[in-house]
Amino acid sequence: MSTEFQTVEATAMKTPEEVVVHPLVLLSTVDHYNRINAGVVLGKRVLGVLLGTSLKGKVDVTNSFALPFEEDSKESNIFYLDHNYLESMYAMFRKVNARERVVGWYSTGPKIKANDIEIHQIFRRYCTQPVYCIIEVEPRDMGIPTSSYIVKEVTEDESSEPKLMFQHVPSSIGALEAEEIGVEHLLRDVSDATVSTLSTQVRDKVAALRALYDRLEEIRSYLNTVVEGELPINHNILYKIQDIFNILPLLHQQKAQKEMAIEVNDNMMAMYMAFLVKAVVAIHSLINNKQELKRKKEQKEKERKEKEQREREEAEKKAKEEREKKEKEDKEAAEKAAAGPEGGAAASEPSSKMDVDKP
Repeated sequence: MSTEFQTVEATAMKTPEEVVVHPLVLLSTVDHYNRINAGVVLGKRVLGVLLGTSLKGKVDVTNSFALPFEEDSKESNIFYLDHNYLESMYAMFRKVNARERVVGWYSTGPKIKANDIEIHQIFRRYCTQPVYCIIEVEPRDMGIPTSSYIVKEVTEDESSEPKLMFQHVPSSIGALEAEEIGVEHLLRDVSDATVSTLSTQVRDKVAALRALYDRLEEIRSYLNTVVEGELPINHNILYKIQDIFNILPLLHQQKAQKEMAIEVNDNMMAMYMAFLVKAVVAIHSLINNKQELKRKKEQKEKERKEKEQREREEAEKKAKEEREKKEKEDKEAAEKAAAGPEGGAAASEPSSKMDVDKP
């Protein structure tokens, strides 16, 4: 593995406390993964650079680009990372947007590997406190498909040497107004047009409730382990859990129950009206279809009768012509038959007269 670097100024950053990943980064990562692993069932992970800004411990990851990366599947310490490509691409991105700096790196994981610490140390040359973000391109669980980490030095005791370990950092998905519009148009293009909006909303609600249930299960499991003494008490986590319970509505109060009932009734009334409108539209379409079918049937019946009338008139005309022709032939035959004997008698009279005068 080459360790030669060009002179690049490292971005000074405060220790990240929160990471916000924008949609463009997720789309770029998925595209990178699909291009590298096209037609492969078990694809290898890909790696890239995260660009963005950092302010007061909050890191906004707004852009990214892919890196040529190879690693040995058996020997994790053997890997290749193209530093020259990284620095060239970073220089070009700086010309387009000078505000975006290197804030870390990403991989498709789906888990942390043994060589990730060494790769993380490489990115310290470009950023003092880089963020490592694992983006799951094929998530198996509901929730955010990103996990963010930073490196901390951990010492087990005074005699041991400090070790570098990854520490989890809260991450979320955020977007600017322009990005939201672009994502909406993209989802509109890829969404199934046959699925109604109501069913889509119900499916999203069910997915959100399932994700909420999973998070509550994680909180319950954590509190049980703390109560049993398997984990030490972390007051920061307990404060956050208390804040969650503090924002819950007080449903045991009569006023809150009344407001909740009013809101539920309003929602049910809106759904009822929507179903009524949908039923009226369906009935209207059904009536229009029946009228159209009746009109087509009457038109077809009219055409059939007109066709039969024309055929009957043609048959009558043809029969009349044949009858007239036959009558004409019969008349001519009768005239010939009547003219035949008279001509024979006239011819026989002179013959008999000549026979008489001859002696």
